[in-house]
Amino acid sequence: MTSPLQPRECKLARKDKESYGFCLRLEKHKIGHLIRNVIQDSPAEKAGLKDGDRVLRVNGVFVDKEDHGQVADLVRKNMNSVVFLVLDEESYENAQKEGMVLEKLGQKSETQQMLECPPPVTNEEPALVPQPRLCYLMKEGKNSYGFSLKTTAGQKGLFIIDISPQGPAAKAGVQPNDRLIEINGENVENDTHEEVVEKVRKSGNQVIFLLSNKETDWYYSRQNMPLKRETASLKFLPHKPQTIELKKGNNGYGFCLRMEQNGKGHLMKDIDSGSPAAKAGLKENDILVAVNGEWVEALDHNSVVEKIKESGEQTTLLMMDEETDTMYKMAQISPCLSCHKASVPSLSEAEVPAYHTEQERHQPRLCNLVKGPNGFGFHLNAIKGLPGQFIKEVQKGGAADIAGLKDDDMLIEVNGVNVENEEYENVVARIRDGSNTMTLLVCAEKACQHFRSKDLSAAASMVPPPHDYSNDPPPYTEIQEPQRLLSEAHEMASSSSSSLSVESSEEDTKL
Repeated sequence: MTSPLQPRECKLARKDKESYGFCLRLEKHKIGHLIRNVIQDSPAEKAGLKDGDRVLRVNGVFVDKEDHGQVADLVRKNMNSVVFLVLDEESYENAQKEGMVLEKLGQKSETQQMLECPPPVTNEEPALVPQPRLCYLMKEGKNSYGFSLKTTAGQKGLFIIDISPQGPAAKAGVQPNDRLIEINGENVENDTHEEVVEKVRKSGNQVIFLLSNKETDWYYSRQNMPLKRETASLKFLPHKPQTIELKKGNNGYGFCLRMEQNGKGHLMKDIDSGSPAAKAGLKENDILVAVNGEWVEALDHNSVVEKIKESGEQTTLLMMDEETDTMYKMAQISPCLSCHKASVPSLSEAEVPAYHTEQERHQPRLCNLVKGPNGFGFHLNAIKGLPGQFIKEVQKGGAADIAGLKDDDMLIEVNGVNVENEEYENVVARIRDGSNTMTLLVCAEKACQHFRSKDLSAAASMVPPPHDYSNDPPPYTEIQEPQRLLSEAHEMASSSSSSLSVESSEEDTKL
């Protein structure tokens, strides 16, 4: 039977420094998370939110029964856009009286969820949807991986603790209290401590972990979705496939494509010096993964050649070297995942131009904090005998992290008041005596030293207005090289390559 209730999906999008234009409240004698004070012409009003609406889902996560602070924090982490599923006040209250199960409203299949709310591109920060992480640990000599494992009563799986600051685990992106989900593509959530340790030892000097943290576990459990390596962030993997764009030269591309039957796939061979392939950085034994975005590893040699020829004057190849191939096979994931996740670079990863002035390099930053369930999410430190206070232990995903605070930032102002020469206890009191919101002016340590060397003090007036990225050209990334234009494949009728096998276990085509 179809539910008579008609929830509404409201998609809010805002510009930098703009508010969503509503209040999310809990009220005495009322149930649910209420929408209040919708501002005229705000993103909230334009999206269709109305006074009294009850929020059922935030970005697909059912939140009606969740703690209000957690719901507010989930909204705040979506810096520029958020999707609400809401019910009008009358429908919500009637549904509660009748004991209806609201969690079924807006519930989608796992496939629909992945299509409509896929994990964000790997490099985007902050992520709109929490992701598990793939981490590639490499031992240094005979040393350990630099971590310990523990079990926690009432929680599934094993957790990472005691991470050595400069050890392989830390360098690979492993974080304290990460939960271990897979080792080399094999699920270990139900394995004993001894079984997990043995699998790590058998892996030798390299191992790949699929890891999750508390926030990611919370999100996926509310979605009733399994944690899979296909949805994982790849940003910590040290080796990545490369997208190569080629343009035809006088003698074609200048490489030989060979199909070997030893499981390595379609290999680059006999790369001509000075050819488009050589200039693009192709190397001997590089492995061809995709042509113009289409996966080709399972295709025969002639089919791959035809796909390159069909490109017309240009083609785009996804390539990886043997080391990258080994890593992806160990993780049991497709290298094409890296291509898709990196296809839309985020603004936060855009390269900083080299022509920035000295003043621009030393600009202070204004950070607006909204207290979360765990407070503001940072520690304030000071060193006896030295002036000033500095930020430490910024909690990942906390209010300080979201606002842009970083470890070792020097604190300049609290809510517009300069505190550089105040005693530590007084500064702490200012922070504690404030409301649930706070504005801090901070500087990186080097910037602070720069100002002091010139007998200057950082001030909020030095903070530039938000940059409008809408008219910027696409940022340059490693996988986008515009100067390498595309080209047509040229297949020779026969090849005299000495690497051809008389048993036809290899196929060779000059391109």
